[in-house]
Amino acid sequence: MGEKRLAQFLGQHAYCGRRPVGELLARLRTAPASQVGEAEAEASGDLVRALVAVLTPLVGQVQHLSAAVTAALAQHPDGPLVQSLPRSGAVNAAQILAELGDDRARFPSDEHFAAEGGLAPVTHASGQHHAVVFRWACNKRLRRALTTFADNSRHASRWAALVYQRARGRGCRHQHAIRILARAGARILWRCWQDRAPYDVTRHRAAQALAAA
Repeated sequence: MGEKRLAQFLGQHAYCGRRPVGELLARLRTAPASQVGEAEAEASGDLVRALVAVLTPLVGQVQHLSAAVTAALAQHPDGPLVQSLPRSGAVNAAQILAELGDDRARFPSDEHFAAEGGLAPVTHASGQHHAVVFRWACNKRLRRALTTFADNSRHASRWAALVYQRARGRGCRHQHAIRILARAGARILWRCWQDRAPYDVTRHRAAQALAAA
C-alpha cells in the first residue's frame, strides 16, 4: 500500500487528518509482526468479523439520523445563522440550537450565556481569600456543544487558531485553551443570535485586524 491508496482509504472513512498520511504509513510498515499462532489469529478474525456485523447496521442508523438532523436544521429559522459560524457543521449546529432554544430573553447578556455553558469560571472571595475555579454547575450539553464547535473552528478560522495558540502559549492545557476559545466564540454566537444575523467575518473586528496584519 502506498501513500495515495492509504489517503484514498482514509478519505472514504472520514479520517480526522490529525496525522499525515506518510507518518501513518510508516507506522504500519514498522509495526512489530504478530507472535500469535494460526488458531489465535483465526479467532481474532472471527471476533473482528462479528463486530463488523454488529456495527454496520448501527453506522447506517447513525447516518440516517444525521441526514434527518441536517434536513430539520435546514428548516429551522436559526439554522443558517448557526451554520454561518466557522466549521459549525450540521450535527454540531443542531446541538447548539437545541440548547439555545428560541427565547432570546433567556440569556440577557453573553456573560449569562457563557455561564450557562460552563465557559465562565466561578470566583470565590472571602476576606483576603480570592480564588477562580472551574464552573461545574452548568448546562453540560451546551458546554459540550460549544467546546466541540470551538475545537472545530480553530481549523477553519485564523482568528480562532490564534486565540487557541495564545492560550497554549500561556501554559494552558488543551481543554482549558478550548474553553477559552469557546468563551470567545460564545460572544460572537450570542451577538449573532440576538441580532438574528449570520456571522460576517468582515464585521468581526478582531478577525479583520488579524487579516490586515
